[in-house]
Amino acid sequence: MLVIALWIAISFIVLALAMNIYRLAIGPDIPDRLLALDTMYVNAIALIVIAGMWLNTKTYFEAAMLIAMLGFVSTMAICRYLLRGDIIE
Repeated sequence: MLVIALWIAISFIVLALAMNIYRLAIGPDIPDRLLALDTMYVNAIALIVIAGMWLNTKTYFEAAMLIAMLGFVSTMAICRYLLRGDIIE
């Protein structure tokens, strides 16, 4: 039962990644593309967590935490750059 649930989750996350790639390429303006990129790293974290569940190892969960922290900091830096034109004041 867990195997079927993991396959369904992987398929939906891959579908979400495909829609994010579409929005990243065709986005009408920069904030839409930024949101698509932000959502892509969240989906990548979900795929890494599912891989950790599939392989029954804790290393993938630590990698997902690192990617989450880096993604948050990079999103804040890009938003600050878009709003103010400078990252560090």
